[in-house]
Amino acid sequence: MLNVVKAELRKLRRPTLFFGTIGSALFFTGLITSFIYLMIDSPQGNGDRGRTIGREALGLASGSVNGFSSVGNFLGIIALCVFAAQTAQEYTYGTLRNLLVRQPGRLKILFGKLISMMLFALVMITIAAIVSIAISYFLAPGAKVNTELWFTSDGYHAIFTTFVNVTISVVAFGIIGMILGLLLRSPISAISLGVLWLLIVENLLIAVKSSLQNWLPGAQLTAIASGGAPSRGTTGIEYSHALLVGGIYVGVGAIIASVLFLRRDVAN
Repeated sequence: MLNVVKAELRKLRRPTLFFGTIGSALFFTGLITSFIYLMIDSPQGNGDRGRTIGREALGLASGSVNGFSSVGNFLGIIALCVFAAQTAQEYTYGTLRNLLVRQPGRLKILFGKLISMMLFALVMITIAAIVSIAISYFLAPGAKVNTELWFTSDGYHAIFTTFVNVTISVVAFGIIGMILGLLLRSPISAISLGVLWLLIVENLLIAVKSSLQNWLPGAQLTAIASGGAPSRGTTGIEYSHALLVGGIYVGVGAIIASVLFLRRDVAN
């Protein structure tokens, strides 16, 4: 399996893929983090869905990672696209047969690809975290946000916790992309369906019936990245609920896709 991981990492290091992915991540990281501080006094809000993130919230120990947690959803969509493309292209280009000749164990190939893409995602997340915190620290004085608590022990704990939450969310998004790639065996189809569902279908469903956000996969993974709602009775999804429901979606999907991958003929 180690050979599979090394081979997949070489594919992921291709300049067009690597710099294109990191560039997209940095674009959304910079845009969303900057928006929070530059639009802090906007009556339309400076957070997602018109939510207002005020100076008091940004001045807390967790204030440094507010932008980073907000961009978790977009990092997840990027991961979904990469995971889906890297998985489905083995069918599109007919390279899966060659992989099976060199490494007969199908599960080893599957887990090798997953591990390599998780490492790739971890690099993307780390870079996004550093850039987001740096932008926040740079823009905070102009937005009159107090940063004294950001780099205390509580602040470092908030950074670590948010990093873990965003990583869980992004990897889960990526696994969903991998599942779609295995099911549809076409990079374009897998990416199109995944992005269409997350950006349009889920938002339309939630707009029609807000309670559906508690059961839709994308909403759960987004809630994990943000740390979830603080308690019952507040607007949003609780972290534990999001972790459970999101985990069920990813787990069931992964089992179905793995069984299909093991049993389906390569030529089909």
